[in-house]
Amino acid sequence: MPSEFTGKHVTVAGLGVSGVPAAKVLHGLGARVTVVNDGDDERARTQAAELEALGVTVRLGDGDTLPEGTELIVTAPGWKPTKPLFTAAGQAGVPVWGDVELAWRLRGLDGRKAAPWLAVTGTNGKTTTVQMLASILKAAGLRTAAVGNIGVSLLDAVTGEEEYDVLAVELSSYQLHWAPSLRAHSAAVLNLAPDHLDWHGSMEAYAADKGRIYEDNRVACVYNVADKATEDLVRAADVEEGCRAIGFTLGTPGPSQLGVVEGLLVDRAFVEDRQKNAQELAEVSDVNPPAPHNIANALAAAGLARAFGVSAAAVRDGLRAFTPDAHRIAHVADVDGVAYVDDSKATNTHATEASLAAYESIVWIAGGLAKGATFDELVTGAAKRLRGAVLIGADRALIREALARHAPEVPVVDLDRTDTGAMLQAVQEARRLARPGDTVLLAPACASMDMFTNYNQRGDAFAQAVRELGA
Repeated sequence: MPSEFTGKHVTVAGLGVSGVPAAKVLHGLGARVTVVNDGDDERARTQAAELEALGVTVRLGDGDTLPEGTELIVTAPGWKPTKPLFTAAGQAGVPVWGDVELAWRLRGLDGRKAAPWLAVTGTNGKTTTVQMLASILKAAGLRTAAVGNIGVSLLDAVTGEEEYDVLAVELSSYQLHWAPSLRAHSAAVLNLAPDHLDWHGSMEAYAADKGRIYEDNRVACVYNVADKATEDLVRAADVEEGCRAIGFTLGTPGPSQLGVVEGLLVDRAFVEDRQKNAQELAEVSDVNPPAPHNIANALAAAGLARAFGVSAAAVRDGLRAFTPDAHRIAHVADVDGVAYVDDSKATNTHATEASLAAYESIVWIAGGLAKGATFDELVTGAAKRLRGAVLIGADRALIREALARHAPEVPVVDLDRTDTGAMLQAVQEARRLARPGDTVLLAPACASMDMFTNYNQRGDAFAQAVRELGA
């Protein structure tokens, strides 16, 4: 039992998927735990009762007041740094960790092997890349798991009974903000675009938190050649002596890069005499689906795996074995020569830009909650690919106005309804606009909560509507 927690008064900020495991782990390590939570709903009360039965103190409906005697705060990642609780902690000299920081410090508990972390962040593509990476590591015969922001608790991974050789870790900007001592074996930043600026306060602060993932990397900092901001983060990072900058590109790779040559994914980073040699890793057709942004994800995953010493054959086998999650540029059906594709996970303009770039002629279904986004740049870049657009959701007018400014020739259907049944009408209108060879693409560029519980429900509604077309 680590002595640093025995008898220490630790406040856990927030219940939910991170707070409950953190409270249980800390209690088990001998800490005196108080949980504070903003909400006081039925779910919170159920979780509170479970923790109180263990001897944990829970305070519902007041997440802003610092409990007296607190020596450490472990916070849920989504709690903003500007909350009064953290202001009070700063004034009292109380450190604040996230659940990722706690997990990092608990590696090697009870003398077990501390598995190194291969870490991934970015505005878009994190989950897919981490899942690809885990598939590649498993193909290499390594004991691994995809953990972190992906929904599998890092605390469970580092304190549970199963031991791992290496972990594939997805990290959000929130989690990185609260993880000051994290030091990965190797890490990747896939891309950077404005997101969560209400939480971070500025694009500069958001990028800085993303860049924390590179700090003191041991072997490789993997960056996106097409996104200079990711390379800038590598240049700004303090890393261990000998750690290398490794780029990935959809073009022909230079030395110390992975890229694409004549339909092949190739490595010019982890080979002998990389000035002259390249190693074939896989075929583009081994990537599912082989959309440009997904090929970039595969190259980033391959870069991290190769940094860990994984063979080229395992990269190929792992990519072939990988099956993407639902609602990520997923082909639903072909109806009358038109492809219907569900990318409901494209909840911001950066993700939607990548999705639109994957197809030549598109009827675009878009709209929802814009979260402060603007759409002029997105529409300008996609205008030549658009056969038509069908707009849904609360903030659809913002997209309609951008289309009027930058693609006035594109026919637009504006559905003035925000009930869940609007998706069926949207798909029917898209069918009317489409021609054989086109793709009807749900890539909303917006959040879903104005009409749906989440992007999963939105994607399911789209898929059901498509199935009704073909019935």
